[in-house]
Amino acid sequence: MSPQPISNHLVLDSRFEEIARAEQAILDDMKKFTYADNHHFAVKLALEEALANAIKHGNNLSPNKQVTFDYRIDDHQIQLTVCDQGPGFAPDQIPDCTAEENLDRPSGRGVMLIRAYMSDVSYNDSGNCLTMIMKKNNAAPE
Repeated sequence: MSPQPISNHLVLDSRFEEIARAEQAILDDMKKFTYADNHHFAVKLALEEALANAIKHGNNLSPNKQVTFDYRIDDHQIQLTVCDQGPGFAPDQIPDCTAEENLDRPSGRGVMLIRAYMSDVSYNDSGNCLTMIMKKNNAAPE
């Protein structure tokens, strides 16, 4: 019998140190389900990138702003949502970080990794809220 779905809501200060707390919460809850090691790696990597982007780019490291992190895990998929209090951005306007002219630029790699490791990725209309889904039947990259 599969465990009951798990949902959690965390409010994080705009500090990079908060990322470890969020990662630990979801990784602990993932252990209650039969997700493979590569799924654990993919969720940790995507979450780290999403939270770092929200803290740095969304909230501009402001101690007066927070990041919310919601997740839901069941036996079929994991849904993660990260929202910041910034103005948002247009994800389709991020330059391709693999293009020759952008190889030396540090921006865009986090979004590229999130898209590569998660099954589905979407943003709200203002671009300050990211929802990522990891489907159990879709193997994450090794």
